[in-house]
Amino acid sequence: MLAYFSRRLLLIIPTFIGVTLMVFALTRFVPGGPVERMISQMQSQAVDGGAGSQQGSQSLSEEQIAELNAFYGLDKPIFEAYQEWLGKLVQLDLGESTRYYEPVWDMIKERLPVSMFYGFWTFLISYLVSIPLGILKAMKHGSKFDNISSVLVFVGYALPNYVVGVFLISLFAFQMDWFPMGGFVSDEFDDLLWTEQVADLFSHAILPLICYIIGDFAILTMTMKNNLLESLAADYVKTAIAKGLPFKQAVRKHALRNSLIPIASHLGNVVSVFVAGSFLIEVVFNIDGIGLLGYESIIERDYPVVMGILAMSSLLLMFGNILSDMCVAMVDPRVKFGS
Repeated sequence: MLAYFSRRLLLIIPTFIGVTLMVFALTRFVPGGPVERMISQMQSQAVDGGAGSQQGSQSLSEEQIAELNAFYGLDKPIFEAYQEWLGKLVQLDLGESTRYYEPVWDMIKERLPVSMFYGFWTFLISYLVSIPLGILKAMKHGSKFDNISSVLVFVGYALPNYVVGVFLISLFAFQMDWFPMGGFVSDEFDDLLWTEQVADLFSHAILPLICYIIGDFAILTMTMKNNLLESLAADYVKTAIAKGLPFKQAVRKHALRNSLIPIASHLGNVVSVFVAGSFLIEVVFNIDGIGLLGYESIIERDYPVVMGILAMSSLLLMFGNILSDMCVAMVDPRVKFGS
């Protein structure tokens, strides 16, 4: 097993280089960038200022534009610039934002607790509810409860989470005024008592958490149900029941563990979402987390921030895949890595 996971860890290096190099090259080919954004802003200011400010659009000469490209490192060939970025990354230096002129790692670190908060509760609630619900649906397959819950689960899965977010804000925040319109906490959060801070935090978190949970909840529930039904139809479970083992004990001792294998394989894939959050949900609810930071950096062509978030999320996803393999090995005794 040690040799298997050692090879998997070594494979992270070429995979990471391939992913980041491809995105790094795309940032050079797509239109726009920090220099173009600066020129566009100056032109728009010149238009707003009228004829007296028309010279503002011509204020940057070709030499000045070349100096700006050199300042942002855009004058170098792609591979040379990528090697420079990768060398800084090895030293845990993600560069500096071209929009805010702040270290990228400081910007990510400031917003990381917000996304981790939502990631933790999404992970916890999804698994604590979907696995028991999937087991119950399998044991009551074909019943009225199973049919009604399946309809609700599939409706929730079919709706995009950001559409659900807009609906929840419109109904429960705007019309009924039960919850805040958005944000992570209130403006007066620091002046509240700790009990009021907890209440304020979760009042802001309820609607976004529903959007986070709804997708994974449906997948995990139906995966758990279908795999448990498949295990219950297996010969070894039928044999155990025929020998006199009660049905519930047959489910718990024989069928349940095998049914958890697909759930275990999905476990590591949520690690990246656990930290990186969701772009669209954070945009809809104006949550200042990693997702909103990534969305704004893409819109504003803030490429150092884009690459920093990409590096973090891709590493988390690859380590998450290894974690999935470890979880499968723990659940499935048939898996013997390296033998």
